[in-house]
Amino acid sequence: LCEGGGLFERIVARGHYSERGAAEMVKTIAEVVKMCHDNGVMHRDLKPENFLFADKKENCCLRAIDFGLSVFFKPGENFSEIVGSPYYMAPEVLKRNYGPEIDIWSAGVILYILLCGV
Repeated sequence: LCEGGGLFERIVARGHYSERGAAEMVKTIAEVVKMCHDNGVMHRDLKPENFLFADKKENCCLRAIDFGLSVFFKPGENFSEIVGSPYYMAPEVLKRNYGPEIDIWSAGVILYILLCGV
C-alpha cells in the first residue's frame, strides 16, 4: 500500500520543487517509462496524479499507478485512439498518429509542473 500520498498533492503542498528535487523525481519517472517501453507497454496517461509515494518520507520510493489506458505495442506501431489527460497529452495524440514517445512528452510536462508549480 502506498501511504505517502500522490505526487500532485506534494507539488500543491510545496508550491514547486528545486531543480535538484525535480531532477530526482523525473529520473524515477524516466526509469518507469523506460521499463514500460522496454517491455512493450505504453502508459498513455502519465500525470502527477498517477504517481504515489510508498510512505511519507521525503525521499521515499515513487510508484506509477493507473495502467487502465495502457497498451502493448510493437516497435514502429502507431496508434490513433485519443486517450489520456488533456493537460499532459502530446500533440501527436490529437493528430491520431502516435507511439510510445507520447509518454516522454507527458514526463516533460510533469517536469515543468514540478519546477513551476500548478
